[in-house]
Amino acid sequence: MQMQPSASTTPTPVFRTTEAMHYRPGSSSKIGFRATELMTRASGEARVEAKKTNIAIDAKFEGMEDATKFGLEYLTYVLWAVSPEGRAVNLGEVTLDHGKGRVKAFTDLQTFGLIVTAEPYSTVTQPGNMVVIENTFPKGGGEAISAKYELLRSGTYSSANTHIQDAIFGIDPKTPLALFEARNAVRIARIAQADRYAPAILTKAEQQLRQAEEAYRQKQPRASIEAAAREASQTAEESRVMAVKQKAEEEAQAQAAAEKKAAEEKAARAREEAEAQARARAEAEQARAQAEAAKAEAQKAAAEAARQKAEAEKAKAEALAQQQALAAEAEKARQAAAESERLRKQAEEEKQEMRARLLQQLNSVLATRDTARGLIANMSDVLFKSGSYELMPGARERLAKVSGIVLAYQGLHLAVEGHTDSIGSDEYNRRLSEQRADAVRDYLVQQGISSNAITAAGFGKSEPVASNDTPEGRQQNRRVELVVSGNAIGNVAEQSADPTTTSQLKK
Repeated sequence: MQMQPSASTTPTPVFRTTEAMHYRPGSSSKIGFRATELMTRASGEARVEAKKTNIAIDAKFEGMEDATKFGLEYLTYVLWAVSPEGRAVNLGEVTLDHGKGRVKAFTDLQTFGLIVTAEPYSTVTQPGNMVVIENTFPKGGGEAISAKYELLRSGTYSSANTHIQDAIFGIDPKTPLALFEARNAVRIARIAQADRYAPAILTKAEQQLRQAEEAYRQKQPRASIEAAAREASQTAEESRVMAVKQKAEEEAQAQAAAEKKAAEEKAARAREEAEAQARARAEAEQARAQAEAAKAEAQKAAAEAARQKAEAEKAKAEALAQQQALAAEAEKARQAAAESERLRKQAEEEKQEMRARLLQQLNSVLATRDTARGLIANMSDVLFKSGSYELMPGARERLAKVSGIVLAYQGLHLAVEGHTDSIGSDEYNRRLSEQRADAVRDYLVQQGISSNAITAAGFGKSEPVASNDTPEGRQQNRRVELVVSGNAIGNVAEQSADPTTTSQLKK
């Protein structure tokens, strides 16, 4: 969503939509969780017990990675309940133990969706944009309800890396995570200028952090340290929220003052114009009086004046008629332009609907994402025999379904792009990626897709999507991607199969 720039420094809001479900009192439901593109190996499930006064949630997760993978400012994960109206409620921290986490919580919401986000500390009051897990519902479990909610923009919690490192590093690994989070919360409050907009609350948070640090140095019980640290985090978050609110109010006041000044200047100009018009009218009245006097003195010029007046009236009538004709033509042109714009918007909407429908259909066969280049469907290397470009039966079945979907749309272009991990020589990887891309292209052509509408290229190990230092990362890098584009879905198809050109377009 695009917005016109203004004098305010307030950033454009970021929104995301998830599915929600209504839990009837007395019901017991089991729901699942799916990972987002930020953490593809994560999964989970939850038991939701709807009681008379509240709803109990017992959520379990596994396959989760350390939150610092998203940036040094991220230390933990938080489970959120999101209402259909966009209200997000912090249900608690998801602490990890060897990639597994669990949260038991209660909420007074009856209709909500569940998400997990990476956060700098557990007491945040609004979810950030690092959404790693979202709930899913079993088929037949009731009508899905859309819940649109606002996220904090990327960069809200970050400043200079040295400041972040000072906040979270430099202590032994036995330090409680809650103390890391408290340090991070105070740092982030300072970034939000809480020292200017909420100094008393920030001072209290800093004092509470010092008390938690002292408890840690005195080797007090871990529970006491964590309680003190969480109290410091909560107070720091309160100061950050207050600072954001006060800063927004200050900006609004500045904008209102600017608008008031502009209005006053406009009123002054209007007064000047009114005075100028009054002077002009006075001068015109004086001229008319002089003309009347001259007419009385020179009666013999009356006939000529009458003739000139008649000619002027005629010219005025002709000018008025011409003006009316021009106005009619202008109205026709405006209506034609409005109709043209309506048709253009209708065409764009149809393209977007077709794109969304195609994305949904492709997602039912292969994991597909929507990008500026087009819809990119990903085939993992498990659909090929190891070290080979021979398609497995499962790959042929999926490609047959993809071809059936693509053939249902006119004017689409497919770019088949092969990728490998870093194992092996550059030449071997390039040749294997090209052979796999060619194998997919040839099979799609056999399924009826025109050879003129499909290209293939191999990029070897040059464009990894994950680290090649782990088996999991190498498996993600061994893939074939189908880039579906075309004017029919709002993309101009890439006509060149040259690997250099395609690589530049991808960037």
